[in-house]
Amino acid sequence: MEGPRPGSAFLLAQVGAHAARRFTERLGELDLTPAQLSLLRLVAARPGQSQQKLAKQLGTPATRLVPLVDGLEKHGLIERHRNAEDRRLYALELSPAGRELMGRVAQAAASHERSITAALTEDERATLQGLLAKIVADHGLSGT
Repeated sequence: MEGPRPGSAFLLAQVGAHAARRFTERLGELDLTPAQLSLLRLVAARPGQSQQKLAKQLGTPATRLVPLVDGLEKHGLIERHRNAEDRRLYALELSPAGRELMGRVAQAAASHERSITAALTEDERATLQGLLAKIVADHGLSGT
C-alpha cells in the first residue's frame, strides 16, 4: 500500500535544496561563493552604484558587504571608482576579469539548468518554467 504523495511545496523544496547545493558546488569550481556571485551579478546589472546602494538591494548591512567587496577587488574581479555624484562614495564595476568570469558563470549556469531538468522534454521544461514564474510572481519574489 502506498503512502500519501508528497505535496508540491515539499517537492519544490527538495528540488530547490538539491539545485542550490549542486550550483554551490559548481561555483566552488570557479572559486566563487553564492554571496560573491550575488554581488557580482548585481554589479554587472547595475554598474556604477555605491556599496551602500548595493548593500540595500542585497538586503545586507553595508558592514558585511565591505569584506566581500574587498575580496572581489583583491582577486581583480571588481573595480572601485570614486562616485561622480558623491566623492565620499565608491562606484563599483566589473573588471575585465570579472566580465570574463561572469561568462564562465553563465556557461556553468546553463550546464546546471540542463543537468537539473535532464529528465524533462523541451516542452516540459517550458511548462515548468512558466509555472514556476507564475508562482514567483504570485508571491512577489524577484525571480532573479
